[in-house]
Formats: sequence, structure tokens, C-alpha cells
Amino acid sequence: MIEVSPDITLGDDEVQVRAVRASGPGGQHVNKVSTAIELRFDVRGSPSLTPYVQARLEKLAGSRLTLEGVIVMVAQSRRSQEMNRQEAFERLFDLIRKAAEPPPPPRRKTRPTYASKLRRIEGKVKRGGVKALRGRPAGEE
Repeated sequence: MIEVSPDITLGDDEVQVRAVRASGPGGQHVNKVSTAIELRFDVRGSPSLTPYVQARLEKLAGSRLTLEGVIVMVAQSRRSQEMNRQEAFERLFDLIRKAAEPPPPPRRKTRPTYASKLRRIEGKVKRGGVKALRGRPAGEE
């Protein structure tokens, strides 16, 4: 069992990990060693997640979610396979933890105070006065 948070644990068989070759520069080392990690997690088929968390996770995953409902995480920024594995798991766990958070409270409408309305109008009058003084002086032609 993999513990994501105190109330969420994933089964070992729910996450598939595969080592692949990393792309980008690196010379001979990158061409012969599979250090990048591809992690796959089936959101819709996971019995560990509630329907609410599944829906939020699908929304948060964005482009990392396939049409079948599988999240694909690729970690290749580190040189060692183990560090890339840890990074991929940590990114997945962060995403699941964020999806499990309760939604924020609804926004309460507020009104501007009387003093802020007066300040706003006073500023507009002042600005209008500055603009009125930019024209040609009155009476001279």
C-alpha cells in the first residue's frame, strides 16, 4: 500500500512504473541508459478514490490525462532512475492531495464603503479639472 495522505492510500497495483530513455542532451550516457520514468495511474479505475476526488483529479490533471482516464507523469530531469521515480511519485501525490482538498468557500458579495465612493468621485473630478485646463485659454482668439 502506498500512503498519499492520512485518509488516502493507493494499492501497489494501481500505479504502473516504467523506465524509458530520456530525451534531450546528455551524450553517450543518455543514449544507453533508461533513466526517465513514466508513471501511469488509472483515475477512473481506482477503488481508493472517492467519486468527488476522481472528478477533481481529472480536472486538475489537464493534458496529462488520456482519453481513457489515465494520468501519465514523465520525470526525466534527474540523472538517476531512482530520483526520477521519487519525483514522479511526489508529483502524482501532490496532484491527488490537491484534488482531495475541500472546495473553497463561496465568495461573499461586498459593497464599496461610502468613503471609498467619495474618494473615487473626488479623484474623477480632480482628473477632469486637469484635463479641462489643457485646452486653449478662454477669450483669446
